[in-house]
Amino acid sequence: MNKQMVLNGLLIFVLILAGCSKKEKEVVVVQEKNNEVTIEEQIAQMTLDEKIGQLIMVGVEGESFSPEMEDLIQKEKVGGIILLPKNISSAEQTLKLLNDLKKANEVNDIPLFLSVDEEGGTISRLPDEFDSLPTTREIGSMDSPEFSFEVGQFLAHQVKAFGYNMNMAPVLDVDSNPENPVIGDRSFGSDPDIVASLGVATMKGMQEENVIPVVKHFPGHGDTSDDSHSSLPILDADLERLNSLELIPFKRAIEEGADAVMTAHILFPKIDSSNPATLSGKVINGILRESLGFEGVIITDDLTMGAIRNSYSAGQAAVRAFLAGHDILLICHEYDNYYMAIQAMKEAVTSGKITEEQVDQSVQRILTLKKKYKLSNEPVESIDVEAINKELDKLLEKGQAS
Repeated sequence: MNKQMVLNGLLIFVLILAGCSKKEKEVVVVQEKNNEVTIEEQIAQMTLDEKIGQLIMVGVEGESFSPEMEDLIQKEKVGGIILLPKNISSAEQTLKLLNDLKKANEVNDIPLFLSVDEEGGTISRLPDEFDSLPTTREIGSMDSPEFSFEVGQFLAHQVKAFGYNMNMAPVLDVDSNPENPVIGDRSFGSDPDIVASLGVATMKGMQEENVIPVVKHFPGHGDTSDDSHSSLPILDADLERLNSLELIPFKRAIEEGADAVMTAHILFPKIDSSNPATLSGKVINGILRESLGFEGVIITDDLTMGAIRNSYSAGQAAVRAFLAGHDILLICHEYDNYYMAIQAMKEAVTSGKITEEQVDQSVQRILTLKKKYKLSNEPVESIDVEAINKELDKLLEKGQAS
């Protein structure tokens, strides 16, 4: 907040005490709005530590708020936190943890991304009290964009009920390989046009309810035979093949206003023989930014997954992923990895390997997205599990009738 905003706020208070007219009060409020700090001005006032923090999204350890979490938020200024199964045991516990994270962030000017992987079906991060959606494959078999839109709305209602503001979904991978160990029924199916149609509808349903959808896993994880959680998958596909299959849903999502894209840890030797997609400027800057024209926020998949961790430290991976074109570096496990990545990014900027202008460009995209969705530190007072389960019952009844 700049000095002018503070002065205007004080002026409003003084005028109210002085019994000024309603019209006079309205004039001052309009003046206050007009003096709102722009994102460019906000970035100009940020320290390098604050900027680097915005580029980092971390997982945390434990089910309750801890001094380590407080340090990451208040000292390291991380821009986002993702909750994983290790953080979730019940609705009440999850709600309290998210509220505590928001409260800790009140000392900062910028709200947190609070994220979760809630795809429904096979991948659900909701506590056991909640009933589960059908698999994405089952939803895909209905081939109804209208129903998929409502599924997106429902997913948003679920996560927003806790206070999450970002959901790492929907999956836009085409399930083209029956032997795929990691995608399978998380995909809408093997037809790229159906995946595009239903995936975009789900994305739009979430956007409609003011939850940020993150489409994934670019440029496509559906034809791999290895699981990137443990090793690096290799896909012998060239750009022509990707354009004819894997990229179709992502192209459609970008055309339809995707806000954020998560990338995949896959090596495409015919495109970049040295670097997995996550660390490849040819894939991220070249294909996603330049060829597809995506201008939103690009997020890595977890940089502590085996596909990356087996060859790179968290610090090395963070710097290389940022240089490849990512805005947010997702690091889900172990506090040492978080600090290693943050320190490596700071050193890369001070040494000139990364320019502060590059950092500013990513921070601008991040703050623009946070502003668009009106993120805040407001707590959620309570959660009605029964009401959400009833909403799901009605949704499934509608799906069966269609």
